[in-house]
Amino acid sequence: MSKQKAGGDPAFLKQQRKRLSAMRAEVMSTGSAKAAGQRTPKADEAKEREDDAQDLAQSEVDESIEAVEEQRLRAIDRALAKIDEGTYGLSDVSGDPIPRARLEAMPEAVLTIQEEEAREKQQRR
Repeated sequence: MSKQKAGGDPAFLKQQRKRLSAMRAEVMSTGSAKAAGQRTPKADEAKEREDDAQDLAQSEVDESIEAVEEQRLRAIDRALAKIDEGTYGLSDVSGDPIPRARLEAMPEAVLTIQEEEAREKQQRR
């Protein structure tokens, strides 16, 4: 299998920049939509312990989603910066080309699949 620079095609880079920008806008809008959609109890509603437990559980879920969104936003911003730098399609770790199919499936990818798997394995420890 030959190694080639995955992101060198100007049309491909333009397409990826457009996709990444749309993804960024989507992540940004879902964060604000989530905040706007939070339930506030009415003054005449009875408050029960179960409500407190549900609120706490929902808060934990919201924090987890927010953390994932922040991580995704950082990855999108890094990929956009790599386009500007001329290094899009090359791994941040090794400099090896990231296969075009991976970039098409996951435009924010900045690591090869093997490097991503190794990173995830390390994080689980």
